[in-house]
Amino acid sequence: MKKIISVINQKGGVGKTTTVVNLSTALAQLGRKILVIDLDPQGNATTGLGKSNSENDKNIYKVIIGQSDLKNSIQKSCVENLDIIGSNVNLSGLEVETANDPDRAFLLKKILTEKNKDIFDKYENIFIDCPPSLSLLTVMSLVVADELLVPLQTEFFALEGISQLVKTIERIKINLNPTLEIRGILLTMFDKRNKLSTQVDDEARKYFKEKVYKTVIPRNVRLSEAPSHGVPCILYDKACLGSQSYISLAKEFINQGKASSERIQ
Repeated sequence: MKKIISVINQKGGVGKTTTVVNLSTALAQLGRKILVIDLDPQGNATTGLGKSNSENDKNIYKVIIGQSDLKNSIQKSCVENLDIIGSNVNLSGLEVETANDPDRAFLLKKILTEKNKDIFDKYENIFIDCPPSLSLLTVMSLVVADELLVPLQTEFFALEGISQLVKTIERIKINLNPTLEIRGILLTMFDKRNKLSTQVDDEARKYFKEKVYKTVIPRNVRLSEAPSHGVPCILYDKACLGSQSYISLAKEFINQGKASSERIQ
């Protein structure tokens, strides 16, 4: 079963972390056992799920450099069925610290799929929140992932940026992870009053076809407010349009997985 999903876009401010936090929350509320790994040094997914990103020991940085046990680094979030391995600002220095390691791109893969496979088998999906850049941390997440979820902001230059990302993914497939696939493109910050949003929607569906989720995430004040309260928007205001969109996405995500399994069988 394909279950390690990196949520990636090299551009910041596209709704990447918002998607990790709220999609994982919606899936957990639908009964799935979910793990989030916050690989972004900013640590916004960590704080968005009610944990501290200044935790000295329980974070993915300490696990990667071998100073902390992975099992003890998994924390329960503020959402039932949803666990998290938090981030730490020291992640930003990992590229320099591992400069002499020729296999550093595989560090996370060894931790998740080889050394601790029994721990991760209990989770139905593992979401990795990537940094908004094509750094070593992002490459590590591309190497370990089964699939990618790409948030695409419905604004000018969005498609140009994603075409660069697709080229990077193809290079990773050739050299490091031949089975990597894009699971879905998620249109975010959609404003139906804005003609440009509709144009980007049309162009994305024309180019990526069925890879683009039917669900679109609207611009929504509540989605912006929730992180400052340290909870997912679905807990902050479940009735708002942003929360309802992520609940709809979670159902589409599950059905997408079922359809994929049926094709394999």
